[in-house]
Amino acid sequence: MNLDHERYLRMAFDVARKAREGGDHPFGAILVGPDGAVLMEQGNGYTAEGHDMTAHAERLLATRASKAHAPDELAGCTLYTSAEPCAMCAGAIYWAGIGRVVYGQSEAELKALTGDHAENPTLDLPCRTVFEAGQRKIEVIGPLLTEESAALQAGFWAGEPSAA
Repeated sequence: MNLDHERYLRMAFDVARKAREGGDHPFGAILVGPDGAVLMEQGNGYTAEGHDMTAHAERLLATRASKAHAPDELAGCTLYTSAEPCAMCAGAIYWAGIGRVVYGQSEAELKALTGDHAENPTLDLPCRTVFEAGQRKIEVIGPLLTEESAALQAGFWAGEPSAA
């Protein structure tokens, strides 16, 4: 499998932009099959899901993916996400059986940017740490395109409108 990680990651960034423009938190994820086909996309659902603090893009996508695809299929898939999956999302990705994660901004960088925001009390716990505690191997690539990824968050946590 020879995927263009930057191209797909930028597609996840586009999903994050759409989420922000729709009034949600600026996070997005896509699921790509082994053949390079985009199987699904998901923006953050905090607002859309009735202020659900667990409606992160990656968690929602992992849930949808586990309902739509068999574990052996998901093992060959890659989840591209605008920011590193938090511990909750990493757990969902692990349980869904998705085989690879590629992310933009790290959790540590996101935490520094968002501060102590009530809607995003970021956990600085790398997804690699969560995955390494499990029995299933999940490949992790990232952070990548960090400046582009951080730009998605610019001003959002201070209540500024979208720059896009």
